[in-house]
Amino acid sequence: VQLVESGGGSVQAGGSLRLSCVASVFPHSTKCMGRFRQAPGKEPEGVAALYTGGGYTYYADSVKGRFAISQDNAKNTVYLQMNSLKPEDTAVYYCVSGGGSWLPAYEYNYWGQGTQVTVS
Repeated sequence: VQLVESGGGSVQAGGSLRLSCVASVFPHSTKCMGRFRQAPGKEPEGVAALYTGGGYTYYADSVKGRFAISQDNAKNTVYLQMNSLKPEDTAVYYCVSGGGSWLPAYEYNYWGQGTQVTVS
């Protein structure tokens, strides 16, 4: 399984970015796909995830109300819309797939290459 990420970049506080992740193979409907992030010197943190079968989404408390995760099954793609970005959202964001549950990180079999998000 390959995960190809796009959409990172630099933005001012209060701005928005949308991250995309295209999977070569979409995970089974009972598996999660989502995003982790890692800031320098910190452990990876789960940001958001969904079950590809639909119906359930999960968010870290720090991003609830600001971030939204969605999927397009026809394109094997998961999107993370990030609004009202804060400097503390600065991190490398990784697309993850294949999780039996949305946390912890070791649940995921597949990781993308990561994309930098910088909020100033």
